Amino acid sequence: MKPVHIGLLGLGTVGGGTARVLKDNAAEIARRAGREIQVVHAAARGLEGKVPEGVGGSTLTEDAFEVVANPDVDIVVELIGGDSPARELVLEAIANGKHVVTANKALIAKHGNEIFAAAQEKGVVVAFEAAVAGGIPIIKAIREGLSANRIQWIVGIINGTGNFILTEMRDKGRDFADVLKEAQKLGYAEADPTFDVEGTDAAHKLTILASIAFGIPLQFEQVYTEGMRELTTQDVTDAADLGFRIKHLGIARRTADGIELRVHPTLIPEKRLIANVDGVMNAVLVMADKLGPSLYYGAGAGADPTASAVVADIIDVTRTLTADPDNRVPHLAFQTDALQDIPVLPMESIETAYFLRLMAQDKPGVLATVTSILGEHGISIEAIVQKAPHGHGDVVPIVILTHNVLEQAMNSALKEIASLDEIQESIKRIRVEYLEATT
Repeated sequence: MKPVHIGLLGLGTVGGGTARVLKDNAAEIARRAGREIQVVHAAARGLEGKVPEGVGGSTLTEDAFEVVANPDVDIVVELIGGDSPARELVLEAIANGKHVVTANKALIAKHGNEIFAAAQEKGVVVAFEAAVAGGIPIIKAIREGLSANRIQWIVGIINGTGNFILTEMRDKGRDFADVLKEAQKLGYAEADPTFDVEGTDAAHKLTILASIAFGIPLQFEQVYTEGMRELTTQDVTDAADLGFRIKHLGIARRTADGIELRVHPTLIPEKRLIANVDGVMNAVLVMADKLGPSLYYGAGAGADPTASAVVADIIDVTRTLTADPDNRVPHLAFQTDALQDIPVLPMESIETAYFLRLMAQDKPGVLATVTSILGEHGISIEAIVQKAPHGHGDVVPIVILTHNVLEQAMNSALKEIASLDEIQESIKRIRVEYLEATT
């Protein structure tokens, strides 16, 4: 059978890794795909006569649009990243009748609705397993392995940089800025780490997970996103004292009123498996109505792990080349005409528990005033601890753990508490999730 021809856009970490995996495992890949897969055309900037491993014998160019226009290319693999020109390249590839594989989470999260509509019209496939959690096959697990289930919620550690920082802060007592510098030195974080530490990267991935889990359109702009720059070693220590660990989580939950989509620092019980995912590793916990909880763990980035997912997509697309276009697995798990425009809830309507830390003057009546304000706003307290002073003076930390309450009520209560003369500094607030099967 005629080999399948690949056009590779980008020969950086992931692109180079993909070419190498296709070369190293060529025989095994052909056995799985049913035919040989060859890179015949590749594009990258700054080649200057260099031939990256795995693309020897291929046509090399610095113009990615040449690859997209090549009539001999069956599958375009987009590994450039970013919005533009990735969007234009993918749409042109689709217009030319080519299947597409991409690892570009921003592209899918922001422009996926447009891209999938174009692919549907042309009868081609767009595969994107590597866009979420690197080499972990979470897209396939939710879209196919759990297709008999109604997904209730998804919680994920889906950014390895943030998880590395929190692990170092917990295990070694280092502060955020110090660990971030090391993460940059090690190559875990970019020179501009904004996407990682402010939650944008995780929000892109959560958008995709929510869409295939709940059968809703991609809605990146609706994700509530809160970064982790304000977290301190004291936060980590106080959480540990209460039996929790802090993780920067992406959370998507189906409720009777709509869908929760949020990324923020979160306390979770230290006994949960996902609480013990450390370093740069990723993990996604899925709660399904029939299976119950299942955890997917592995490397969320890196050349070989991400290339593993890219090549798996290439094999899947190869298998579908002779399949009836009307009977392929839908891009977003649900049939196109069955997607539901379920509302995404505003953050004020989310209900969760909270960890609070207040710096209060050490004088009679302050604690009673604080608890009274919480009670007036319908906020029930699970635990309260007055800790030893962190420094000198008459100001002491008070740590409070609440039961579930609407974010709107908590916002109102904290505004009132913060106005008290006896409360010094800003109030630290971190959401708490217990991740129980009954939630």
